[in-house]
Amino acid sequence: MTVITTHKVRFEPVGIEMEVEEGETVLDAAFRQGISVMHGCKEGQCSSCKSKLIDGDIELLKYSTFALPDYERDTGHILLCKTHAYSDLEIELLNYDEDLLRRSIPVRAYDAVLTGIEHLTHDIRRMTVALGAPMKFWAGQYVDITLADGVTRAYSMGSPPGEPDRLAFIIKKYPDGAFSASLDTVLQPGDRLSIKGPYGTCFRREDRPGPMLLIGGGSGMSPLWSILQDHVASGEHRAVRFFYGARTRADLFYLDEFARLEAALPDFRFIPALSHAEDGDGWTGERGFIHEVLARRLRAEGLEGEMDAYSCGPPPMIDAVLPVLQMAGVEPDHIYFDKFTTAVR
Repeated sequence: MTVITTHKVRFEPVGIEMEVEEGETVLDAAFRQGISVMHGCKEGQCSSCKSKLIDGDIELLKYSTFALPDYERDTGHILLCKTHAYSDLEIELLNYDEDLLRRSIPVRAYDAVLTGIEHLTHDIRRMTVALGAPMKFWAGQYVDITLADGVTRAYSMGSPPGEPDRLAFIIKKYPDGAFSASLDTVLQPGDRLSIKGPYGTCFRREDRPGPMLLIGGGSGMSPLWSILQDHVASGEHRAVRFFYGARTRADLFYLDEFARLEAALPDFRFIPALSHAEDGDGWTGERGFIHEVLARRLRAEGLEGEMDAYSCGPPPMIDAVLPVLQMAGVEPDHIYFDKFTTAVR
């Protein structure tokens, strides 16, 4: 029999303890035991799980120095997603959310069957799957999807938690994408997939009375659509503004669905913006990059109350949106975001 060596990890200042096996990362051990510490890419690129080692022996696997610069590594900072333990550890969490810890869901693997692929735009697809068992998740979270050939990618659910055994994903197609390129060629309904999750900290917080801002672009629509649908199903009443950036009118989708929501909800607005509106397309809406439109509209509206903001999309968009939200008075601990980093595997 193989003897598995385990060590104890204590997270401060929250006082949570868990076990980690030698050979697994601290972050994976937390996922396995349903302890949802702050995380993002899980690949050492984004710095969301950056923490400080107080005591213990570790090994750091290969990571991006953008996420953990050498000067921080020299002062004891680590990335939980790249940390292997070789003794008991005491770790200080630099960023933590008590609501997140309270609502943690253990990560599990699920068998799934592909049920459909729909073209939404020239490079956006909606993929639907049926799970062999229901999966509990919070609106805005994501999973890892593995194809039969072993290719794995992380995608956010584009369907609400109220449909736990049928998931949808809004996916941007890349010509050379190891996963996304197969959506129009290899993948067919009936194909078997493996899904593992849920992951992610950018999920809908419940029972908040103030306005909710949703900001995204491209496939960032997926988690935001899940959050919006979950909000509607909850019956909560709050002002909601959904900002969505695209290049041209041809890159927009779900317009009929948004129109129906605007007619049905008392204080909901969908605000698409085109950065490269084309002559002759009849576009009369907002123009410019989404962070510019966000700044203009927030100044014009003067929304009252403590706002929650959820932003999902490519890193440059997120980086441009964050200072706009801060200038608009959104408290840092009420800003949730998911940077869609490029896959490294």
